[in-house]
Amino acid sequence: MSELLLVVTIGGRRAAVRASEVQSVIELEAMTPVPRAPAYVMGMAALRSRALTVINCARSLALPETGPNQDAARPVTVVVEHDGHLYGLLVDAVDDVVESHDGLSELRANPGHGWKQASLGVTESPLGPLIVLDPVMLVGGPPVEQPV
Repeated sequence: MSELLLVVTIGGRRAAVRASEVQSVIELEAMTPVPRAPAYVMGMAALRSRALTVINCARSLALPETGPNQDAARPVTVVVEHDGHLYGLLVDAVDDVVESHDGLSELRANPGHGWKQASLGVTESPLGPLIVLDPVMLVGGPPVEQPV
């Protein structure tokens, strides 16, 4: 069974989100910080008169900080909905939409604790193997427990 995937780059690594889970892809113009929010919550924005909670995917995956992206004057955000709320998944780039024919396989290698927690599995695509991410896990933030 084929499935469309939105290919994104997070922390320099390509990954994918099921296209059926994506509401839209936007460039954010303005964002308001939320006091006392976890570090992976970048802030709030408005999208079509609805509140959009912006999630920094790199922080949610517990990736090392790489510093500000000089090219990200208007950050690229993948909009998803969960439990009636809109979330903007801040990514480095949106690369492509591809079709996957093989379905999902279990991760065989450990790409990192955050990646493993947010992964639904891996699939083959025309761009090579891609980790397919669960937007709900990205919204939930980084892993609480570090591996032993």
